[in-house]
Amino acid sequence: MPLGAAPIPGSPDQLELWQRENEFSIRISGYVSELMNSRQHASEEALAEYAVPQVAGRAAAHVLVGGLGMGFTLAAALRSAGPDATVTVAELVGAVVDWNRGPLGQAAGYPLTDPRTRVHVGDVADLIRTSRRTFDAILLDVDNGPEGMTQHGNDWLYSPRGLAAIRAALTPGGLLAVWSVEAVPRFTAALERAGYHTEVRRARAREGRGAWHTIWVARSDG
Repeated sequence: MPLGAAPIPGSPDQLELWQRENEFSIRISGYVSELMNSRQHASEEALAEYAVPQVAGRAAAHVLVGGLGMGFTLAAALRSAGPDATVTVAELVGAVVDWNRGPLGQAAGYPLTDPRTRVHVGDVADLIRTSRRTFDAILLDVDNGPEGMTQHGNDWLYSPRGLAAIRAALTPGGLLAVWSVEAVPRFTAALERAGYHTEVRRARAREGRGAWHTIWVARSDG
Protein backbone atom coordinates (compact mmCIF):
# COMPACT_ATOMS: atom_id res chain seq x y z
CA MET A 1 0.00 0.00 0.00
CA PRO A 2 1.51 3.38 -0.97
CA LEU A 3 1.76 5.81 1.95
CA GLY A 4 3.43 8.77 0.30
CA ALA A 5 5.60 10.15 -2.48
CA ALA A 6 7.99 13.08 -2.66
CA PRO A 7 10.17 14.63 -5.38
CA ILE A 8 13.94 14.16 -5.16
CA PRO A 9 15.62 17.57 -5.49
CA GLY A 10 17.67 17.78 -8.65
CA SER A 11 16.13 14.60 -10.09
CA PRO A 12 13.07 13.85 -12.23
CA ASP A 13 12.31 10.86 -9.99
CA GLN A 14 10.30 10.56 -6.81
CA LEU A 15 10.78 8.65 -3.57
CA GLU A 16 7.84 6.46 -2.67
CA LEU A 17 6.98 5.00 0.75
CA TRP A 18 5.11 1.69 0.77
CA GLN A 19 3.78 -0.47 3.60
CA ARG A 20 2.71 -4.12 3.70
CA GLU A 21 1.55 -5.13 7.18
CA ASN A 22 4.54 -4.29 9.43
CA GLU A 23 7.01 -4.05 6.54
CA PHE A 24 8.00 -0.74 4.96
CA SER A 25 9.88 -0.06 1.75
CA ILE A 26 11.18 3.06 0.05
CA ARG A 27 11.44 2.97 -3.72
CA ILE A 28 12.46 5.26 -6.54
CA SER A 29 9.73 5.83 -9.09
CA GLY A 30 10.40 3.94 -12.29
CA TYR A 31 12.73 1.37 -10.67
CA VAL A 32 11.65 -2.19 -10.01
CA SER A 33 13.97 -2.82 -7.08
CA GLU A 34 13.58 -1.25 -3.64
CA LEU A 35 15.97 1.40 -2.39
CA MET A 36 15.54 0.17 1.19
CA ASN A 37 13.37 -2.23 3.16
CA SER A 38 12.65 -2.34 6.88
CA ARG A 39 13.47 -6.06 6.98
CA GLN A 40 17.02 -5.49 5.75
CA HIS A 41 18.91 -2.99 7.86
CA ALA A 42 21.84 -4.79 9.52
CA SER A 43 24.45 -3.12 7.30
CA GLU A 44 22.92 0.33 7.87
CA GLU A 45 23.28 -0.28 11.60
CA ALA A 46 26.83 -1.57 11.10
CA LEU A 47 27.73 1.75 9.48
CA ALA A 48 27.28 3.37 12.90
CA GLU A 49 28.43 0.40 14.97
CA TYR A 50 31.80 0.25 13.20
CA ALA A 51 32.55 3.96 13.72
CA VAL A 52 30.67 5.64 16.57
CA PRO A 53 32.07 3.55 19.46
CA GLN A 54 35.55 4.75 18.44
CA VAL A 55 34.61 8.36 19.27
CA ALA A 56 31.90 7.79 21.88
CA GLY A 57 34.35 8.35 24.73
CA ARG A 58 35.03 11.92 23.67
CA ALA A 59 33.34 14.63 25.72
CA ALA A 60 30.20 15.93 24.00
CA ALA A 61 30.96 13.96 20.84
CA HIS A 62 29.18 15.20 17.72
CA VAL A 63 28.21 12.70 15.01
CA LEU A 64 26.81 13.61 11.60
CA VAL A 65 24.61 11.07 9.81
CA GLY A 66 24.18 11.82 6.12
CA GLY A 67 20.88 10.29 5.05
CA LEU A 68 17.97 9.50 7.38
CA GLY A 69 16.34 6.78 5.29
CA MET A 70 14.35 4.56 7.62
CA GLY A 71 16.27 5.75 10.68
CA PHE A 72 18.30 2.60 11.35
CA THR A 73 21.74 4.25 11.09
CA LEU A 74 20.59 7.14 13.28
CA ALA A 75 19.17 4.73 15.88
CA ALA A 76 22.40 2.71 15.94
CA ALA A 77 24.49 5.88 16.28
CA LEU A 78 22.39 6.96 19.26
CA ARG A 79 22.81 3.54 20.90
CA SER A 80 26.59 3.78 20.52
CA ALA A 81 26.98 7.43 21.49
CA GLY A 82 27.38 8.77 25.00
CA PRO A 83 24.65 10.54 27.00
CA ASP A 84 26.18 13.97 26.29
CA ALA A 85 26.57 13.36 22.55
CA THR A 86 24.79 15.13 19.73
CA VAL A 87 23.79 13.26 16.58
CA THR A 88 22.84 15.47 13.66
CA VAL A 89 21.03 13.77 10.80
CA ALA A 90 20.94 15.49 7.40
CA GLU A 91 18.15 14.46 5.03
CA LEU A 92 17.69 15.97 1.59
CA VAL A 93 14.02 15.05 1.18
CA GLY A 94 11.91 16.70 3.85
CA ALA A 95 9.09 14.19 3.40
CA VAL A 96 11.41 11.42 4.61
CA VAL A 97 11.69 13.26 7.93
CA ASP A 98 7.91 13.51 8.07
CA TRP A 99 7.57 9.79 7.31
CA ASN A 100 9.96 8.98 10.17
CA ARG A 101 7.94 11.16 12.51
CA GLY A 102 4.85 9.28 11.39
CA PRO A 103 4.16 5.60 10.74
CA LEU A 104 7.65 4.75 9.42
CA GLY A 105 9.21 5.79 12.73
CA GLN A 106 8.15 2.55 14.40
CA ALA A 107 10.60 0.57 12.22
CA ALA A 108 13.71 1.97 13.97
CA GLY A 109 12.08 2.89 17.28
CA TYR A 110 11.43 6.60 16.59
CA PRO A 111 15.04 7.84 16.89
CA LEU A 112 13.98 11.37 15.95
CA THR A 113 12.39 11.68 19.40
CA ASP A 114 15.73 11.18 21.17
CA PRO A 115 16.76 14.51 22.77
CA ARG A 116 20.30 14.07 21.42
CA THR A 117 19.03 14.15 17.82
CA ARG A 118 19.25 17.24 15.64
CA VAL A 119 17.66 17.35 12.18
CA HIS A 120 19.03 19.25 9.19
CA VAL A 121 16.70 19.21 6.18
CA GLY A 122 18.97 19.80 3.21
CA ASP A 123 22.00 18.49 1.40
CA VAL A 124 24.60 16.99 3.74
CA ALA A 125 27.27 18.28 1.34
CA ASP A 126 26.24 21.87 2.09
CA LEU A 127 26.52 21.20 5.81
CA ILE A 128 29.97 19.68 5.36
CA ARG A 129 31.16 22.60 3.20
CA THR A 130 30.29 25.11 5.93
CA SER A 131 31.67 23.13 8.91
CA ARG A 132 35.17 23.29 10.36
CA ARG A 133 36.41 20.79 12.95
CA THR A 134 32.82 20.20 14.02
CA PHE A 135 32.14 16.47 13.82
CA ASP A 136 33.91 13.60 15.54
CA ALA A 137 32.40 11.16 13.05
CA ILE A 138 30.62 11.56 9.73
CA LEU A 139 28.52 8.63 8.51
CA LEU A 140 27.39 8.73 4.89
CA ASP A 141 24.54 6.65 3.53
CA VAL A 142 23.17 9.12 1.02
CA ASP A 143 22.94 6.85 -2.00
CA ASN A 144 24.03 3.41 -3.16
CA GLY A 145 27.61 4.36 -2.34
CA PRO A 146 30.36 6.22 -4.18
CA GLU A 147 28.57 5.58 -7.46
CA GLY A 148 25.37 7.56 -6.96
CA MET A 149 21.94 6.46 -8.07
CA THR A 150 19.40 8.98 -6.81
CA GLN A 151 21.46 12.17 -6.79
CA HIS A 152 24.40 12.78 -9.13
CA GLY A 153 25.37 15.75 -6.97
CA ASN A 154 26.46 13.22 -4.36
CA ASP A 155 29.48 12.49 -6.55
CA TRP A 156 31.16 15.58 -5.07
CA LEU A 157 31.26 13.93 -1.64
CA TYR A 158 33.50 11.17 -2.97
CA SER A 159 35.74 13.41 -5.09
CA PRO A 160 39.14 14.69 -3.91
CA ARG A 161 37.58 18.08 -3.10
CA GLY A 162 34.73 16.47 -1.20
CA LEU A 163 37.03 14.21 0.81
CA ALA A 164 39.18 17.24 1.65
CA ALA A 165 36.10 19.15 2.82
CA ILE A 166 35.09 16.20 5.00
CA ARG A 167 38.53 16.15 6.59
CA ALA A 168 38.17 19.86 7.33
CA ALA A 169 34.77 19.25 8.92
CA LEU A 170 36.14 16.47 11.17
CA THR A 171 37.82 17.06 14.49
CA PRO A 172 41.44 15.83 14.73
CA GLY A 173 41.47 12.04 14.43
CA GLY A 174 37.80 12.02 13.44
CA LEU A 175 36.21 9.22 11.45
CA LEU A 176 34.47 9.03 8.10
CA ALA A 177 32.32 5.95 7.48
CA VAL A 178 30.69 5.31 4.10
CA TRP A 179 28.07 2.70 3.20
CA SER A 180 27.97 1.11 -0.24
CA VAL A 181 25.91 -1.59 -1.88
CA GLU A 182 29.11 -2.94 -3.45
CA ALA A 183 32.88 -2.73 -3.20
CA VAL A 184 34.52 0.12 -5.14
CA PRO A 185 38.31 -0.40 -4.98
CA ARG A 186 39.09 2.96 -6.58
CA PHE A 187 37.29 4.70 -3.74
CA THR A 188 39.55 2.95 -1.24
CA ALA A 189 42.52 4.32 -3.17
CA ALA A 190 40.93 7.78 -3.26
CA LEU A 191 40.57 7.77 0.54
CA GLU A 192 44.20 6.83 1.00
CA ARG A 193 45.32 9.56 -1.40
CA ALA A 194 43.18 12.06 0.53
CA GLY A 195 45.06 11.29 3.75
CA TYR A 196 42.74 8.85 5.48
CA HIS A 197 43.86 5.67 7.22
CA THR A 198 41.27 3.33 5.77
CA GLU A 199 39.73 0.02 6.74
CA VAL A 200 37.33 -1.73 4.38
CA ARG A 201 34.72 -3.83 6.14
CA ARG A 202 31.66 -5.79 5.09
CA ALA A 203 28.26 -6.38 6.64
CA ARG A 204 25.25 -8.47 5.76
CA ALA A 205 22.03 -6.78 4.69
CA ARG A 206 20.20 -8.92 7.26
CA GLU A 207 21.57 -10.35 10.48
CA GLY A 208 23.55 -13.43 9.47
CA ARG A 209 22.26 -13.58 5.92
CA GLY A 210 21.48 -11.59 2.80
CA ALA A 211 23.73 -9.67 0.45
CA TRP A 212 27.12 -8.36 1.55
CA HIS A 213 27.53 -4.59 1.64
CA THR A 214 30.75 -2.58 1.95
CA ILE A 215 31.59 -0.04 4.66
CA TRP A 216 34.71 2.12 4.65
CA VAL A 217 35.91 3.34 8.05
CA ALA A 218 38.50 6.04 7.44
CA ARG A 219 40.34 8.00 10.12
CA SER A 220 41.51 11.49 9.33
CA ASP A 221 45.11 12.21 10.22
CA GLY A 222 44.25 15.91 10.62
